[in-house]
Amino acid sequence: MRLSILITPLLIASLLSPLALHASGLLFPIPCCLHPAAYAQRGQPDALSQAEVEKLRDTNRMPNERVLVFVKFLDERTETIRTLVAKPRHPGREEDIHDAMEQFISITDSLEDNLNEYGPRHRDVRKALPKLLRAIDRWTSIIKSPADDDAYNVSRKLSLEAIRDLREDTEHLIEDQKTWFAAHPPQKDAEVNLIE
Repeated sequence: MRLSILITPLLIASLLSPLALHASGLLFPIPCCLHPAAYAQRGQPDALSQAEVEKLRDTNRMPNERVLVFVKFLDERTETIRTLVAKPRHPGREEDIHDAMEQFISITDSLEDNLNEYGPRHRDVRKALPKLLRAIDRWTSIIKSPADDDAYNVSRKLSLEAIRDLREDTEHLIEDQKTWFAAHPPQKDAEVNLIE
């Protein structure tokens, strides 16, 4: 009886955290298959195809081009959503919209991470940022276009939040870049855009 009283809280704790602490202070590792992150990754497709990952690798040292590649990927995801909404309904359409929105969120987060890296390092992305702002307006209207459905309403909300955050970061970065490059004009022959 005492053993079951001890095991039950330990089992519950082990399901809630990667490492469970026993009353005696011993750590019990949790099998990977029980970890919540393992469930989150199971069965979910990657947001980017292998070819898209290669395109990003090719533009690793060219920030303007890299931002525009992200814009292209996000345009493709929103075009998928627009097409799904415009065509006659088919079985699984709501799940397809959900998946496209989830991919959109993931790619937006990656783009935002890149912008957050470019800002403090003063990478010149001034040419790409106005194009990004125009694209954000397109994406917002397309993400809002599908009718309400429980299959993707949460993903839509998260997509719109990601867009809002991206817009704020982009506007802030535009101002920072104007100020920085007015005070520090780039040299013609310098490779200012290289990421170490």
